[in-house]
Amino acid sequence: MSLCGSGTDATHCEELDEFAGEEEIRSVQQSVLRGGDKCIVFKTFNPPISRSNWANQYVMRPQPRALRHKSCYTDVPPAWLGQQFLDDAEDLKATNPRAYQHEYLGEPVGTGGEVFENLDIREISAEEISHFDNIFMGIDWGWYPDPFHWAKMHYDSTRKTLYIYDEYRANKQSNAETWNNLVMLKGVTGEDLITADSAEPKSVSDYRDYGSLCREAIKGPDSVRYGVKWLQSLKSIVINPIRCPATAKEFSEYEYERTPSDEIISGYPDVNNHSIDAVRYALERVWKRKGQ
Repeated sequence: MSLCGSGTDATHCEELDEFAGEEEIRSVQQSVLRGGDKCIVFKTFNPPISRSNWANQYVMRPQPRALRHKSCYTDVPPAWLGQQFLDDAEDLKATNPRAYQHEYLGEPVGTGGEVFENLDIREISAEEISHFDNIFMGIDWGWYPDPFHWAKMHYDSTRKTLYIYDEYRANKQSNAETWNNLVMLKGVTGEDLITADSAEPKSVSDYRDYGSLCREAIKGPDSVRYGVKWLQSLKSIVINPIRCPATAKEFSEYEYERTPSDEIISGYPDVNNHSIDAVRYALERVWKRKGQ
């Protein structure tokens, strides 16, 4: 982090991604941003290739009073760059489009191990939500350290696009507490069908006693593989990072496991996938349907 001279009110953090993480950034800011009422902080970096890199996750999450700006070589006058630079860019674009997207356009294209390559992490507007009419809800039960996770989504079957636009996640809350919070905070009613993990039949029964239209997921052999494969087949999975930060993080960081020699292992890891499971359960009656 470089500081402006005395009397100025701006700080500049260059190569943000080279810091160890948000905790280190906060520590530096707490030391630097003292003694004044106004300060402008600039944080710049070239996006790392992995979508799960902490810096890519950091800028993806909307922050109050922050302006996010992205630019690349196409946004500046060609004369600034020179013909050789432009020729090299065009050559890489033709021979290795993936590398071109990352190195010249600054896109975190991924390491090749991402399970979901069809993600669209963005705010979903109130206007869009007002037209959602094919609503699904799912629950992955949890206590601690595994969390309770409820997800709400809309599926556009015509465009094969899934919109995940609300979540509720909690640790160490009883079934009664989570249900009351879903009702009070999320507007869930007894008429809303919720498909939940069948591994906890007592929790499903509790929800029914509270007045919830909760049912157990059917699951079955290879249900994880079929469900995730169906999600991968969608044209797009749109996730609102403002209302669904945990969902956006899990989906974008979910990667295949690798061998010590860096070869990808087939199958889906059963870790940090609580929102993914909740979404699978919610949409079970869709992806289990023949032809879907």
